[in-house]
Amino acid sequence: MRKRGHMYSVELSKLMTKMQLENCTPEIDVSNIMITQPDVNRPALQLAGFFDYFDAERVQIIGNVEHAYMEKMEKDHGINIMKKLMSFKVPCIIFCRGIEVPEELRKIAIETGVPLLRSQSSTSSFMAEVIRWLKVELAPRISIHGVLVDVYGEGILIMGESGIGKSEAALELIKRGHRLVSDDVVEIKKVSDETLIGSAPDITRHFIELRGIGIINVKTLFGVESVKNTQSIDLVIKLEEWDRNKEYDRFGMDEEYTEFLGNKVLCHSIPIRPGRNLAIICESAAVNYRQKKMGYNAAQEFFERVTNNLMKNSGNTQN
Repeated sequence: MRKRGHMYSVELSKLMTKMQLENCTPEIDVSNIMITQPDVNRPALQLAGFFDYFDAERVQIIGNVEHAYMEKMEKDHGINIMKKLMSFKVPCIIFCRGIEVPEELRKIAIETGVPLLRSQSSTSSFMAEVIRWLKVELAPRISIHGVLVDVYGEGILIMGESGIGKSEAALELIKRGHRLVSDDVVEIKKVSDETLIGSAPDITRHFIELRGIGIINVKTLFGVESVKNTQSIDLVIKLEEWDRNKEYDRFGMDEEYTEFLGNKVLCHSIPIRPGRNLAIICESAAVNYRQKKMGYNAAQEFFERVTNNLMKNSGNTQN
């Protein structure tokens, strides 16, 4: 993945490897061909001769319908249409369902430098997987200071000032059977308006820095089950020094959020004092978050119990 200006791009060769695509035009050098759009296009209207609003930056996909239409076209007309399509310098044209690529199209593709690729997959499932993969690869992203851990399947992003104990809390969670995604630097991708995905930079993946000890390799020390490459970010825990003059939320009725790339994520601010077990706090926060997703809110139930009890006592007093 590379960045061009404000837009990210991914190598066509990487897509070919990921989707196991057969290269029908090996004469063309694909090393410098980049994809910048996560959406794809089935060029039905273009085969009919309508090129207005044609997005030439998209991957072009030919399925049974497009192929059948091409077969019914007059040969010269079909060649001219494909020449015009390829003249837009599309990243590539992919034939699904193992459709044979005509030699005439191969010659045009070599002349224009547009790779022709082939997949054995059905068109619909292939398109869905390509779009899903490209949306992740081309997603907007930022890097932040923090630790990302998978706790009971929930992505917990631990944030706070340097030296406050984020890595130590992550290490204790790992010892308790949870999985490390990233320490110190977390790369966050916005794959949709609802989902943020976190991962580690290649250089720091699987490593944790512990002050006084140094760098340790979590994968080597605790095994492959203790690490994970990517994880959705579901909950943020901000660690901060205890302040006697500050009021902290004790009931959890008011939810606080933090924002990354325009997406809001539930956030808990946890004051740090000697003796507090941060690992257990993180586990409890993860379980409580899962309960809320399943429709149960402990703070709401407690509030209702207190309200009902006050109403009951008030009624007894009046009687």
